[in-house]
Amino acid sequence: MDRVSGGSPSTGGMHDLAPWAIVAVAGASLTVFTVGWAGGTLGSGLTGHGWDAPPFALSTAARLTSEGTEGLWPGTPAVAVYGGMFVLLALIALPVVFLVRFLLGRSDRTKGLAGRRELAAMCPDGIAARARDLRPSLKGRDTLHPDETGNLLGDLDPGGPELRSSFEDVELDLMAPRAGKSTGIAVPRVLRAQGAVLLTSNKSDVYAVTRAERARVGRVWTFDPQGIAHTERAMWWNLLGDCHTIEGARRLAGHFVASVNDDTAKKDFWISAAQNTLTALFLAAARGGAQVKDLLGWLADPADRTPIDLLRDANLPAMAEQLQGTVRGAVETRDGIYETARQTVSCLLDPEILAWVTPDPALPEFRPDQHVVAKDTLYLLSKDGGGSAAGVIAGLADATMRAGVVAAERMGGRLDPPLTAVLDEAANVCRISDLPDLYSHFGSRGINVVTLLQSYRQGARVWGEVGMDALWSAATIKLLGAGLDDADFVQKISTLVGQHDVKTPSVSRSKDGSQRSYSYRQEAILPPDKIRALPKGTALLLATGIRPALIRLRPWYKEPGADLISAQAKAEANAITARAAARLTGGVTLDKRNRWERDAAPS
Repeated sequence: MDRVSGGSPSTGGMHDLAPWAIVAVAGASLTVFTVGWAGGTLGSGLTGHGWDAPPFALSTAARLTSEGTEGLWPGTPAVAVYGGMFVLLALIALPVVFLVRFLLGRSDRTKGLAGRRELAAMCPDGIAARARDLRPSLKGRDTLHPDETGNLLGDLDPGGPELRSSFEDVELDLMAPRAGKSTGIAVPRVLRAQGAVLLTSNKSDVYAVTRAERARVGRVWTFDPQGIAHTERAMWWNLLGDCHTIEGARRLAGHFVASVNDDTAKKDFWISAAQNTLTALFLAAARGGAQVKDLLGWLADPADRTPIDLLRDANLPAMAEQLQGTVRGAVETRDGIYETARQTVSCLLDPEILAWVTPDPALPEFRPDQHVVAKDTLYLLSKDGGGSAAGVIAGLADATMRAGVVAAERMGGRLDPPLTAVLDEAANVCRISDLPDLYSHFGSRGINVVTLLQSYRQGARVWGEVGMDALWSAATIKLLGAGLDDADFVQKISTLVGQHDVKTPSVSRSKDGSQRSYSYRQEAILPPDKIRALPKGTALLLATGIRPALIRLRPWYKEPGADLISAQAKAEANAITARAAARLTGGVTLDKRNRWERDAAPS
């Protein structure tokens, strides 16, 4: 404990500051005089009127006041003298201003959080070096575009630099609604992506902002079975394409089950039995060359032996026997299992949704294996809640990312350029049941997955506490934005951020003098209330192996070129509005209207 002795109490207070005030005034006066003396001489010399300086004395200041510049620098124009003073003042002031700004920036930064030195691997030089190691196509190039080196996260608060994650990082972002998920994360990731893009959403905002720009890069595929953007159906995807194996059929069945089951970690008898039945039916349809509408017919009539026969013909007797056992079981049990299975795929009863997953010779087929090695963009749009196509969306998203894994293995282990998968509203429209287990695997294959959730609790409702913990642990980059209201979760984050020492001075006075002592106590670097009250547009960055840092997001509308993108977004939004109005006219959808016009057109 440090102690500093001083004078008696009668000499404390303002009297202690008086000598320092005199010194400050004298120092300021000397500085002003020196700048005037040296600057005037500098102006005289530079203009060719000689370098003769007046005496460095108080009399010089008096003569400047009484006689002006002519008395000190004869023959030199006053403009030249004062110009020299101004130039010298600027040369001195600029470094001082930068120093003050630097010191203020350090004082504004929350003590205990990571700074530029700790985040060097995520700064421009560090992330560029990492990109050359991860992407063979960048080796040998002297200059790289920043977007080729990593994914932009934001700027270190308060004064930068910009921070980027590497192409082997996978990300989990938790932010409340209207806290910047779309403008600061989803849109910039799509616009800056170097390779193929996959985006899921239950709104058309990201689609409207990014579609025109992505169309410049490659082909745009819009999978919009429920009319979020009211786009005409211009593609189809083979829902049964990956169901030729038991694993593929079970994964697809799991996506439909997860779309109606709030916690995939907790499956009751009916849910598990329905998934087994759907697995068998998907497998029978894929192996037997049937269509999805045939599968719906099998579900409507459990007595139909067609799927059992197709499984036997495909040399899958065990699967056929299992399905037959379900059909021959107690009527109440069988009907319960089939009714549960019917509920999970109920969205396919809508002919508008069914059309998107049914082969159509007049339209191109979306092929995930071709998409991941191109620079195309896939928008997966679906409503949430009852009747949503979340199971179909999850199936297509999963098929695309797994196709990326296969393509990465063919490239030697990693996609180059990487695949960007932005799973916006993942808990509502893209419930991939084993996403927590796949996360780290995707990162090692050059598949940059960004999962956007409104809260930790929302994720736990879908994947369970264990699954959400696994997803949290697997994410190498985590961004926590504004509006996190879960008290328990925010308290845990405050604990993870840690504590720092706070130095507290205390002064005691007596007749023998005054003594100052210091004590130390620990305080949370970011208390829970500060984490909850993070301003919009900022986020707490948790990166593996690095102390937490506070960053400022970079919304797309504040970046260069935003005017053009904004104009394109406005035009796209107007087009969506017009298409929505057209769909409501006469109660006829655009898809039906276009089909009727196509069929009626002369050949």
